[in-house]
Amino acid sequence: MIDMKLLILLIGLLLIFEGLPYAAAPESMQAWMKKVSAMNPGQLRIIGLIAMTSGLLICWIIQR
Repeated sequence: MIDMKLLILLIGLLLIFEGLPYAAAPESMQAWMKKVSAMNPGQLRIIGLIAMTSGLLICWIIQR
């Protein structure tokens, strides 16, 4: 069973890592978001699948 404290800690860490670029370099993030919004949806889907697969692989390796 997942420890609730660990789950909340992981969500907090995720929010820290997600918010860090916006706080550190907001102008760069705006430029990056404009580039991403101009990308083909198929490319974004592939990038998302690669990111998800990488995360799953990391979790699987750590749990072994």
